[in-house]
This record gives sequence, C-alpha cells and structure tokens, in this order.
Amino acid sequence: MNISKRLLHYALQFKKTIIIALVMLTLAVAAELTGPFIAKQIIDQHILGIEKSWFKTTENSSKAVLYKDELYKREDYFAEGESKGSEVRILQAGRSYYFVPESIEFDGERTYSNGALTIKRGENEESYPAEKLSVNQLLSFYMPEVNPILWLIGAYFVLIVISAGFQYGQRLLLQISANRIIQKMRLDVFKQIQRLPINYFDNLPAGKIVSRVTNDTEAIRDLFVTVLSTFFTSIIYITGIYIALFLLDVKLAAICLVLVPILVVWIIVYRKYASKYNHVIRATLSDINGTINESIQGMTIIQAFKRQKETRVEFEELNKKYFTFQNKLLSLNAMTSHNLVFVLRNLAFVTLIWYFGGASLEIGTVISLGVLYAFVDYLNRLFQPITGMVNQLALLEQALVASERVFELLDEEGVDVTSNQLPRYKGNVSFENVSFGYKEGEHVLKNIQFNASQGETVALVGHTGSGKSSIMNLLFRFYDIKEGKILIDGINIKDVSKQQLRKHMGIVLQDPFLFTGTITSNVNLDDPSISTEKVIKALKDVGATRFIENLPNQYDEPVLEKGSTLSAGQRQLISFARALVFDPAILILDEATASIDTETESIIQEALEVLKKGRTTFIIAHRLSTIKNADQILVLDKGEIVEKGTHDELMNLGGRYFQMYKLQQGSNLAG
Repeated sequence: MNISKRLLHYALQFKKTIIIALVMLTLAVAAELTGPFIAKQIIDQHILGIEKSWFKTTENSSKAVLYKDELYKREDYFAEGESKGSEVRILQAGRSYYFVPESIEFDGERTYSNGALTIKRGENEESYPAEKLSVNQLLSFYMPEVNPILWLIGAYFVLIVISAGFQYGQRLLLQISANRIIQKMRLDVFKQIQRLPINYFDNLPAGKIVSRVTNDTEAIRDLFVTVLSTFFTSIIYITGIYIALFLLDVKLAAICLVLVPILVVWIIVYRKYASKYNHVIRATLSDINGTINESIQGMTIIQAFKRQKETRVEFEELNKKYFTFQNKLLSLNAMTSHNLVFVLRNLAFVTLIWYFGGASLEIGTVISLGVLYAFVDYLNRLFQPITGMVNQLALLEQALVASERVFELLDEEGVDVTSNQLPRYKGNVSFENVSFGYKEGEHVLKNIQFNASQGETVALVGHTGSGKSSIMNLLFRFYDIKEGKILIDGINIKDVSKQQLRKHMGIVLQDPFLFTGTITSNVNLDDPSISTEKVIKALKDVGATRFIENLPNQYDEPVLEKGSTLSAGQRQLISFARALVFDPAILILDEATASIDTETESIIQEALEVLKKGRTTFIIAHRLSTIKNADQILVLDKGEIVEKGTHDELMNLGGRYFQMYKLQQGSNLAG
C-alpha cells in the first residue's frame, strides 16, 4: 500500500466528520461564489438596465416613473398582456443621460450636440431628438431599482454570513479530524515501538526514534490540518469558479482551463526536486535529534573529558547540512511559488483583454459590463486558491517524506501483545546445544548446554564479552536462537509468546532504570493487582526501607527521570524490589550488585536467601565473592562453558575460576 493510500486509510477512520466538513465547505463556496452573479445582476439589470426600452403607461405603480406629466415603465416590468404606449429610451453619452422620445434603430458610439443624440456604428449613423436629464430626473428613473438593489445587497450580505458560518464549521471540523488522525497515528507508532524487538533499538539511536514520533508525526499533522484542508478548499473553489465561468462565457472559460494542466505539471516538477531535498532534511533532523539526545545523556563524560569542542564541531556539521538543504528548498519555493502565480495571473488577464478586445468594451456590444465585471472577479478569485495550493507544496512534500519515515517504522516486524495468561511455571531451565550470534556467521555463544532446576541459583561468570548477558537475553527472548533449544519445564520457549514467557520472569540490570513517578509506582509499575502493602514488603525484603523512611514523602517520594535524585545503590534496591514484587518463577540478576556498597550488598544477600526459595535464580556477577553459595557456577570463555560446578568444586579444580578468584582476592588468598 503506497503512502497516499495509507494516509487516506487513516483519514477514512474519521470519514463522517470529514464528509460533513466537505459538505459545509461546498455550501460555503457556493454561497461565496454567488456574489459576482449578484453583482452582475445589479449592474446589468438595475444599474445599466435604465437603458432598456421604456413605454408610456396609464397604470400608476411603484415601477412607473413620472416625467413631464407622463408615466413611463420599463419593458421588463410590464405584465403579460398589459397594453404599452409609445417607446422611449434613456441613453448615456459621456457622463450625462438623455431622454430620447422614440425608439432607436441600433446602438453604438454616442455623441450629443445641439439637442440631438447621434449614434454611429461603422458606416451607419442616426440622430435623435434628446433632452438632457437633470440629476433629480435621472434619480426618478432609478427609483424603481432601489428596492431590488437593496434586496440583492441584503441577499449578498446574508450569503456572506452563511459562507462565513460554514467556513468556520468546515475549518473546525477538518482540524478536529486532523488532530484525531494524528492522535491515532501517534498512538499506533508508540504501540509499534513497544512491539519491536530489542535488536531494532540496537541499530537505531533513541533520538531518531523520538524524531519519528514527534517531528515526523507533527509534519503529518500539518498535512491534514493545513495542506489537505487547503487543497480540498482550493479544488472546490476552482471547480465552483470554473462552473461560474462556463455559465458566463463558454469560450473564455475553455481558454482558462489551460491553467489546470499547467498547475498539474507544475506540482509534478516541484515534487521531483522538493522530495529529494526533504528526504535529506528529515534524515538530517533525525541525526540532529540523535546527537542532542546522546550529548545530553553523556554530558558528564563530555565535560569530564573536555570533549565540548569536538561535540560542537560534530553538531555544527549536521546543522550546516540541514541549513544548506533548507536553503535549497527555500530557493525552489521562491522560484516556483509567487513568481509563477504572478506570471499565470498576468497571462490570464492578457487573454481576457485580447478576447474582449478594445472594441468589445464599447457600449452596445454583446458582452455586458456586468459579465465583464463578474469574469474579472472570478479570475481574481481563481488565483487565490491556486496561490494557496502552491504555497502549501513545501509542507505537502515535507509531510509525505515524514509519512514515508513513519510508515517505515510501522512496517517493521513486531510482536503483537497478547492478553493470554500462562500458568506460573516451576522454573526448570534447560539449554540444549544453543549457539547464537548477533550478526550472521559471528557466534558469541557456542554449543551452550546446562540444566537449572527449580529453586537453584545458577551463577554465570567470565571475562567481558564471554557471553554471560547473551545467555540471559536468549532466556528472556530479547533475541531468538536459530541453533539448539531452550526449554522451561520441558516446553520450548519459542512455542510460547514473549509476553506469556516474561510474565513469570524478573530481571535486575546493572544500570537500573527508574521512570518518572514515585517510588511505589516504580516498584509496581502501576499494576493494579499489586497492592501498596506488597510493594512495601518487597522493599523491606531487599533492605530499602532504611533509606526510604528517611525521605520526606517516604514511599510516595517523587522520582525524576532515571532516578537522578537517588544514589546508584538506592536505585538498584528499588529495581530489585520491582523484580521481586511480581513474584517471578525465574529471577535474573545481571551484575545487580555492581553498583551497591558492601554493607548494602550484605543486606541483599541475606534477603536473597529467603526470596530465592522455590525460584530459579540466575546471577551474572563479576564479584565472585557474591556467588560462593550458588548451587551451580558456569564459567564462560569466548562463548563456551569451560568449567561447571559449585564454588568448592571449581576451587579444587584449580582452573580458570580458581585463577579469577585468586586474582580478585589478591594477597588475602595468597597468604
């Protein structure tokens, strides 16, 4: 499905509101575009209509005009079958109007001299007796038109008010729909982020992902709020204007249709170049966000190692690239926006003047002044929506590029969250000939094979990069294996959904992560099934109450992002309580005591002796003194288990574990 269809799919979820808005827009346009027709009616029928034929009448009505003791009425005001007297005419010559007491043969160029009105058309010329009308006499002939003109002006005002009301309604509804579309899209993007596998985040910086959720969706919001509403409005306006132009003059309207293919070609050419620039701009903006995010996260290291200048240089390079392509896009917009609209507008008016011709503007031609006024008015109005569409082309292209990036994220293969529950398993874990590599052909684990029975504590030790954390990543199914099997209670973990599998697992990482909230919410993660009493008990079991009870708000003490107001040991204790409160069947401590002082470590060791009963516990540790009581110790080297046994067994073996332990204990062991 292409981008346009997918954007349409989102829009159709709120189609009722959008359809109502478009109906209101159509009515608003129809009401507004009626204006020039009303103006044409006022000019041709009521202002210039005075030059139509007048006839003597005996009926004294509101449409009759008294002139020199005789009543006269315009031909179009006579009822069918009503008798008419002799014909007279009211004609303009120069700036004055004249009363001609008879009919005229033809109309054309008019001149007045010595009581005679002369009309010349080509080689034909006729003169008629005429009397110049005073201002009051002229106004008396206009009096029958006053009420109709006032009615038409009133109707025009009412239409303007109706149009304004519908315009407000359609704009409000379209913007509400647009905001709902973006609300839905952002929710989908956020849900998708939670469905993505861990390796996706390994390859894409957090700042770039944030840019997709914020900047790119905001650009798409502009598409629905501003761009599409402008295009919808403009298309309806242009359609309405062309209908009006065809009603006025078919030939000239057909000539003006040339503007449509010009506009289409214009948009195609613009998009060809703008798309290239916008792809670079959006990608560079993501890089900028990624750099900013990384700099903020690593500000301590940057300042400690005096890397401010180098970091600034890296940022300046990205900033310069962004600036350069923004300027290219601005240049493209400058060349293809107002300048081209101005050229097209002038060409349209040149065509209008050419079509009517100088002679066509003379009185008596087949083209009335009202038609000319309406045509000029509609042409002026025609270029307003064209200008609006052209001015939105930049935002349109930005939004389409942003949509492409968002849909790329949405198209990533993820795992659906399931609500199915798996009964709490016992926790018997078996690794059977498991080999794994983060990259194809590069194994970090080779033929791993071991069993961990329910209630056992299994320690994984080895130098950095030996594969300890990789084993836990596979057990948690952060990554899936292609060789071998991992069984829990005899069930292949690949046959169980990741959510069901992790439901009965708990983990404490070396670098604990706390969310913005309170200490309680960081332990129960706002799970309604976990009471405050359970939270407090878990915190007591890990020995965290000693520092919590000294806090002003104790268990409701606010926690800032990443727990920056707490020490590393305090954060670790809260993280440890979080794992325990969910009562996992399998507990994983990934170097969880690395950031804790010796006194706190001893408290945790005491708590673990009680808490790990009936629970399979895996400990990844660098401090070998913390795992002396483990039921089983696995020594890894270069992705392989090189030694296996209890602490005493491995010490008696005198192998790699013995050397590591001796190295950590130093002279104490030697003595």
